[in-house]
Amino acid sequence: MSGAVSGPLPDRKEAEVRRMLTGAHPPVPADLAARAANRGHRLLRRRRLLRLALCAVLLAAAVAAGMWVAARWPTPPSPPAPLGSWGLAPR
Repeated sequence: MSGAVSGPLPDRKEAEVRRMLTGAHPPVPADLAARAANRGHRLLRRRRLLRLALCAVLLAAAVAAGMWVAARWPTPPSPPAPLGSWGLAPR
C-alpha cells in the first residue's frame, strides 16, 4: 500500500474539544440545582395529574358504555305459565 500514514491523523474536532475543556469554565448560578429540582417536581406533579385525569375519563367512559349496553340489552322472554294457572285443574 503506497501512501500509508505511519501515525494517526490529527482530528480537528477532538483538538477543538480538548481546547474547550482546558479553558475556563463558565460560571454556574448557585441555585441552579434547586431550580432544576423544583422544575422536575413540577413536571412530575403535572404528569401525575394528567395520568389521573386520563384514568378518570377512561373509567367514566367504561361505566357509560356498560350502562348503555345494559339499557340496550333485550330482555329475555318471560317463561311460559304453567297449565294450572289457567284454571284447568290437572287430572
